[in-house]
Amino acid sequence: MNRKTKIIITGAAGFLGGRLVKQLAASGMYDVIATSRRTERKTELESAGCTFISGDLLNSDFCLQLTKEADIIVHCAALSSVWGSYYDFYDANVITTKNLLAAAIQNGVRKFIFISTPSIYFDFTDKYNISENDVPPEKSVNAYASTKLMAEQFVLEKNSEQIKTVALRPRAIIGAEDTVIFPRIIRAYTEGRLKIIGDGKTLGDLTAVSNVIEAVHCCIRADDSAMGQAYNISDGNPVLLWPTINHILKELGHKPITKKISAGLVLTIASIIEGTAKLFNAKKEPSITKYGIGVLAKSITMDIHKARTALNYKPVQTTEEAINEFITWYRKQK
Repeated sequence: MNRKTKIIITGAAGFLGGRLVKQLAASGMYDVIATSRRTERKTELESAGCTFISGDLLNSDFCLQLTKEADIIVHCAALSSVWGSYYDFYDANVITTKNLLAAAIQNGVRKFIFISTPSIYFDFTDKYNISENDVPPEKSVNAYASTKLMAEQFVLEKNSEQIKTVALRPRAIIGAEDTVIFPRIIRAYTEGRLKIIGDGKTLGDLTAVSNVIEAVHCCIRADDSAMGQAYNISDGNPVLLWPTINHILKELGHKPITKKISAGLVLTIASIIEGTAKLFNAKKEPSITKYGIGVLAKSITMDIHKARTALNYKPVQTTEEAINEFITWYRKQK
């Protein structure tokens, strides 16, 4: 009897990692190994049908043990934040990736799927239909973007006959279990800090978590000719951000946002607040940051033609469906 394909999912305690673990395990097609330093979701994920192994990817010996007899690795783990020490980001996003990939090569893993980020494109300007051929700005917007780009480049450089590597750049992942994007916006609203930034016409791509999982499936199935490259991933249907936020607020019983503030003014305020925080070496993220303001004020849309053609990627869920999925889940948390 042939054994099932063994897939390791890192960052399993996070949003994407956890959803991916549960869907792959539910399919019955794979032997799913979930790993994270955090153990609070261990029981939940094991009940979904995976094996949970806690450990630190900074430990190269742990990586060697983890990847034994593995066929595929999906590397979701990352330090994703707009604030913190560069060295913490470098360790969490670059060193862990190097350790995991070195172990994968040593243990004969066939495929390495890296979850990257379109934050590498961001430079506080409106950008439309960004393609993978567009060169990222010379200076990354923050330590997260710069270290993820370094890790992505390392992963793609290691693509070879021995191991096939690929990177996905999903934009703004949403859906049930999202604890980052919409919850942060809702928290800012309830704290009285949220205003429409600029003219309220910010256009942006969102990505249903189900579509990111579908993109991972596409990478698992993809021919070798599609490997060694990065792919933009989104729902393929950009939305006006502020009407979308107001829709979510309305569905959750809140009044819509109507007050506006100049993007230039609030970016200046954020710069002063960030500068003060850095001067005093603050560990806690400031109440507002330039990047946080920028993503609400600047339009960002991505071209996913390459993923559609090379990976045969087709979104399986609309943005509206993912938003409704989030709203239903979020209500149950209260």
